[in-house]
Amino acid sequence: MEIFGPVLDVRPLFGRERHELLTLLGSLSAEEWSAPTVCPGWTVHDVAGHILNDYMRRLSGGRDHFPGAEFANDETLPAYLARVNDEFVRAMRQCSPQLIVQLLTALGPDLDRLWETYDLTASAALDVSWAGDGPSPAWLDIAREYTEFWVHQQQIRDAVGRPGADQPELVGPVLDAFMRALPHTLRDVVRPEGTVVRVVLDDGGTWHARSDGQRWRMADGGDPAATVTMRPGDFWRLATRGISVEEARRRADTAGDPDLAGAVTTLLAVIA
Repeated sequence: MEIFGPVLDVRPLFGRERHELLTLLGSLSAEEWSAPTVCPGWTVHDVAGHILNDYMRRLSGGRDHFPGAEFANDETLPAYLARVNDEFVRAMRQCSPQLIVQLLTALGPDLDRLWETYDLTASAALDVSWAGDGPSPAWLDIAREYTEFWVHQQQIRDAVGRPGADQPELVGPVLDAFMRALPHTLRDVVRPEGTVVRVVLDDGGTWHARSDGQRWRMADGGDPAATVTMRPGDFWRLATRGISVEEARRRADTAGDPDLAGAVTTLLAVIA
C-alpha cells in the first residue's frame, strides 16, 4: 500500500469541519435551503440530506455491520451509488431543515468515535477505487470521507454565496487526499524507471509521483519530467468534476512531457 504515500490522519478534523457546516446550515433562510447547487437536480436541502446519508451509511456499515441496500442485477458501482443516493435524498425532502441539522448534530460525534476505532494501516472497510484497483489502507478510506463532507459543504457555500471552512488546516488534507489518486491517474502513461511527475498547488504544497517502469507511486521528490501548477480551488474542483478537464487545462500551467502533464489534468477523486 506504499503506492499511496505516507499516512494521512484526518480524524481530528471531522469535528471542526462539522462545526463549520452546522453553523452555516443554522444561518440559512428558507430560500437558501432551496437554492440549486452544482449537483444536478439537487438543492442545498438535498446536499445536506446526502451528507446525513453518508453519516448514517458509515455508522450502519462500520459500527453496526449492516449490509445496506443490495445491488440490482448487473448494476455497476456508480449506478448503484447514484440510485441509492437519489432514493435517500428524495425521502429526505419530507424532512425539515431543522431536523436534518438535528440529526447531523446528534450523529456526528458517533461517527467521530467510529473513526477512532480503526487501525489506520489496516485494510480499508471500503476501498478507494479512484486511487487504485487494489486494496486501500483504512486511513485513505477515512480521508476520502473527510473530503466528501468538506466538498459537499463547499458546494452548499457556493450555492448560497457564503465562503468559509477554507482555512489551510481544513483544505490542506483534502488536497493531499485527492493527490493520492495521482499514481492511478498516470497508470496508462508508461515511462522509464525513475521518471518523476511534479504537481504544484499555489500556496498549497507540492507532490511527486515516480515510475518504476511499470507503475507509478507517490514519491518524496526528484527531477521532474513534467510539472503541472494549479490553484488549489481549481485542483479540488477538477478532482470532483466541478470543472471539466478542458477547463482545468486552460487554468493550469504545464511544463515538460506533454502527455504526462495532460494525464495529470484528468485526475478524478470521486466515483463516476
